[in-house]
Amino acid sequence: MTEYKRIVPCLDTKDGRLVKGIKFVDIREVGDPAEYAVKYENDGADVIVLLDISASLEGRETLLEVVKRTAKRLKSTPFAVGGGIKSIKNIETLLSAGADTISINTAAVKDPNFVKEAVKRFGGEKIVIAIDALRTPAGPSSSKKHIIQSPAGDFWGNVVIYGGTKTTDIDLVEWSIQVAEMGVAEILFTSKDADGTKDGYDLPLTRAIAENVKIPVIASGGCGHPYHMLQALTEGKADAALAASIFHYNQYSVKEVKNYLRGRGISVK
Repeated sequence: MTEYKRIVPCLDTKDGRLVKGIKFVDIREVGDPAEYAVKYENDGADVIVLLDISASLEGRETLLEVVKRTAKRLKSTPFAVGGGIKSIKNIETLLSAGADTISINTAAVKDPNFVKEAVKRFGGEKIVIAIDALRTPAGPSSSKKHIIQSPAGDFWGNVVIYGGTKTTDIDLVEWSIQVAEMGVAEILFTSKDADGTKDGYDLPLTRAIAENVKIPVIASGGCGHPYHMLQALTEGKADAALAASIFHYNQYSVKEVKNYLRGRGISVK
């Protein structure tokens, strides 16, 4: 059976509008998330992800109206929703509103038992764990962490929460292993360092996760060219590549990206 690689457009939203930032800041409005979702579905997206990027930071739930309106416009493309999800009730509400899967980030870090409860209640196939992280230089306190060796200096992946505004001391790979063992569907990894730069994904950190878990990994943060997706799916060993800027600003379409990958031996639908 062919294992298809997936291309995933991401709809970051704030105050109900589609936005895009750089390294989680410098947020700029793009348009209406529902309109872009329809565009990406028509163009062959494998999954569409909607993330309410300020919900956790502002201590509120995901904007339900946006989720309902977007889900209603989609015909068959799987629809994942995340942002500010911190209770079983939140998940129930969003699934009822049309979400196919739920992405949990900050709440999972603060209370891993919440993830276990969600998996037990809804099934692991409904739960995605989003993990944001940045590179941190390896030092004496990093001895027990998964260190990535680099000519420019060794580093490890440091998990960040609340929309990237709060740094933890949690190792990216260790956390990935932990959530994978809880039975969730997949991991969505976003590099804060690379986000919005269009310079390419953080391949070493993406690969470090993929090599240590047995569930699919979605690479996110930094895509500026289809070649970056090719790198993420090969060198990074990711199962899917998420992007926003190149799609939002019409630099490339989902169809063009898939044709590019197909021409280089990558199996895509």
